[in-house]
Amino acid sequence: MESYSSLLVSGAAGFIGSNFARYWFGRHPESNVVVLDELTYAGSMANLQIVQDEPGFRFVQGNILDTPLVEKLLGEFGVDCIINFAAESHVDRSIIDPFLFYRTNAEGTLSLLSAALNVWGEEAEGKRFLQISTDEVYGSHSGEGAPFTESSPCWPGNPYSASKAAADSLVVAYHNTYGMDTVITRSSNNYGANQFPEKLIPKSIERILNDESIPVYGNGLHRRDWIYVDDHARGVELALHHGKSGHCYNLCAGQEISNIELVRELCRCISKVFESEPELVDLFPKAKRAAMGQAQHLIAFVADRPGHDLAYTMSMARAQEELGFEPQVSLADGLERTVRAYLHRAARLQQVDT
Repeated sequence: MESYSSLLVSGAAGFIGSNFARYWFGRHPESNVVVLDELTYAGSMANLQIVQDEPGFRFVQGNILDTPLVEKLLGEFGVDCIINFAAESHVDRSIIDPFLFYRTNAEGTLSLLSAALNVWGEEAEGKRFLQISTDEVYGSHSGEGAPFTESSPCWPGNPYSASKAAADSLVVAYHNTYGMDTVITRSSNNYGANQFPEKLIPKSIERILNDESIPVYGNGLHRRDWIYVDDHARGVELALHHGKSGHCYNLCAGQEISNIELVRELCRCISKVFESEPELVDLFPKAKRAAMGQAQHLIAFVADRPGHDLAYTMSMARAQEELGFEPQVSLADGLERTVRAYLHRAARLQQVDT
């Protein structure tokens, strides 16, 4: 098992990256972690507050496209591993501005790879590049037949997934051409506390609490696998330490659910939390239907979006066999944790305001 003591983690002010930083320091408090993040709309220093006092924590505001800056950081901090979480990740936004997604996701990854090659050079032994990718690169799964494996061809269905597939191809190319030690992880949908509110779960929670309609695309039967963000962080750590150079690993929870059933489950979960903690009800006076167990009446089907993939059913057998990866948080447990965290945080903020 390789041991890495100095990490450059790009995009760690975002939801998934910041949770990885928290998880990593909890397991490796003696290590150094340099966070490089541009602090775009989805990134916030508040996400990193829990690790800011760690002795090995450093934050640099900057863009991964700034190759000279990346090279400077690699040399200055003796970085022996790059983990690239930096990405534009919202499919709807990618349809509006595909060029932004290609620049950040594909060209940004190329910038990191180029900097690593330039700085590590012939001293690259013991150094690793880990690319955080997505199940969406495989394209839509019909729901029939075998699940996607790491050997399945990439057939992206929207500009976001196309930009991530391009990034993955560059990582593979740098491994094959230059012998760089690379690993790719492809996860299913992440969820947990403090996720940016444009995503389905936090957006639905917010709308339920405000007694507003919850938009669900199409007929709501599109299916997704949901992995709790801590399980994803553990999978990334396992891939970093145990992943075979040049390999890709699917990380999922093995618990697919349709979008409509997920939203219904969130409605039930919020009502359950209100029932078990009635003192919260008074703090959310708009959430009348949720308090009465009737939040499902807020669901509103809307026109489907272009390029909306049906499912991304994939196998995590390789991660289980080679990494020893097993998800530990069930969807029911994870959703309840997420809802409680959201309600308690919102309640604290309300009390501070008053």
